[in-house]
Amino acid sequence: MEVTAVATQGGYGSSDWVTSYLLMFSDGGRNWKQYRREESIWGFPGNTNADSVVHYRLQPPFEARFLRFLPLAWNPRGRIGMRIEVYGCAYKSEVVYFDGQSALLYTLDKKPLKPLRDVISLKFKAMQSNGILLHREGQHGNHITLELIKGKLVFFLNSGNAKLPSTIAPVTLTLGSLLDDQHWHSVLIELLDTQVNFTVDKHTHHFQAKGDSSNLDLNFEISFGGIPTPGRSRAFTRKSFHGCLENLYYNGVDVTELAKKHKPQILMMELAHGLQDQNLKISLTVCHQTTQ
Repeated sequence: MEVTAVATQGGYGSSDWVTSYLLMFSDGGRNWKQYRREESIWGFPGNTNADSVVHYRLQPPFEARFLRFLPLAWNPRGRIGMRIEVYGCAYKSEVVYFDGQSALLYTLDKKPLKPLRDVISLKFKAMQSNGILLHREGQHGNHITLELIKGKLVFFLNSGNAKLPSTIAPVTLTLGSLLDDQHWHSVLIELLDTQVNFTVDKHTHHFQAKGDSSNLDLNFEISFGGIPTPGRSRAFTRKSFHGCLENLYYNGVDVTELAKKHKPQILMMELAHGLQDQNLKISLTVCHQTTQ
């Protein structure tokens, strides 16, 4: 569920209440993460008596299946006592699991006009510290790539022509750290001509790429989880992604839902052998099952 608020009280008719606590969350019940309020890293102030309600609206909200309330301090004349209420709503989750040897290839609608803006959004949970999350390239070596490298997320943009002399240097941006912690992290990439907005877990980097937007003439395919290269015995050039992608959208299209329904725009590939088969087991399931 998506957790939006919490409320606490002390023990009914007693001298038992908690004056401060930590809020922890998890989607699998094994790896836990502390929820940190922007104004404090020390947790939540609790109650001053047994009856009054202390309510906190969580900004931002978060998704979880398990919660832990860890008391830090309590009424010295009593014991630990907490009545807890959690507020939230249902959370839609479409998840695809990659085993480090597979990729998902999405063929875009071949419209004559380029979209005014390309928007890619997803969440990921990594089992390893390195791996390709997405890749899209053109006919002349120009490409965009999102790659996890040593727990940091790196965005590559090359808008030049590899076959022609160019003074346009490829753009490399790095955001985040320790992103291989087996927790979910959100990514948003917005491309408007040569303007790029790159966001990881609410931290955004804005930049303007050099060159003409026509240089970034990309193919009508985008791959997730690895870089398929048809016709070669070993079909990837970098380490493929091992982990889960959730709610994967390209320009408003739910790519995971297309894969789940075996739509023709989606091709599932086993990179180690270059095989292309819709029956390959890229597991469309709840990712917490793979981490327990």
